Amino acid sequence: MTRRIRYYGPAVAVFVGVLGLWELAVRALGIQQFLLPPPSSIGSAFAEHFDELITVGRNTLVEAVGGLLIGGVTALVVAFATARWATASRALLPFAIAANSVPIIAFAPIMNNWFGILNPLSKMMVVAVLVFFPIMINTLRGLTLVDQASLELMRSYAANELAIFAKVRVPNALPYIFTAFKVSATLSLIGAIVAEYFGGSRSALGQFIITEAAFFRFANAWAAIVVASVVSIAFFLIIVAIERVAIPWHSSARIADSS
Repeated sequence: MTRRIRYYGPAVAVFVGVLGLWELAVRALGIQQFLLPPPSSIGSAFAEHFDELITVGRNTLVEAVGGLLIGGVTALVVAFATARWATASRALLPFAIAANSVPIIAFAPIMNNWFGILNPLSKMMVVAVLVFFPIMINTLRGLTLVDQASLELMRSYAANELAIFAKVRVPNALPYIFTAFKVSATLSLIGAIVAEYFGGSRSALGQFIITEAAFFRFANAWAAIVVASVVSIAFFLIIVAIERVAIPWHSSARIADSS
């Protein structure tokens, strides 16, 4: 317990200090609410609209999780095929790179047109495109950057390519996969909110922020941003917890436990 307090204490102290300085600066300098509301106003707005914020946060989280699953599964399939067969590598890698080059701002209206502006699937597909490349390229690196000594040892036991893939390449790729999913967890929420800016249900974070800002209720908009940050952090921590269970032998899990 004492070790955890020493580990997390500085971060908590900085967080509280920043909030305190923020509050003092806004009041001392007379900064207008539409420029930067003080944390006290944001907290009051959060308490006042708590139920609504929880609802819109949950709906956006569903879109983010759905998109992460669609993009993640597709990326894993492409990465495994690319690492296993050279023909698949030549055929699929150009499409993966092309998907990464598509700007989300241009892609979101197309998805709304394809799947319907009120359909959560349109937002999920935007998220899927956004997270596809990071997961695919990290998984591919983990499958291909394998210690040659391990490969030679498996071949000395007359192991076939499928056994090498399952017992050497996949375990080696797991830390890369979880790293990609941790990065993509935050990206998925950003992608869902950006997609909502281009239209969708009003019971979602993106539309809530736009509406509240349009009516100059900036404290409410900032409260929604706080919800988005908390949901993103929680999503990240869930993946970290799954990583500890799935690969307890990896150094990242041991470092996290020792803290």
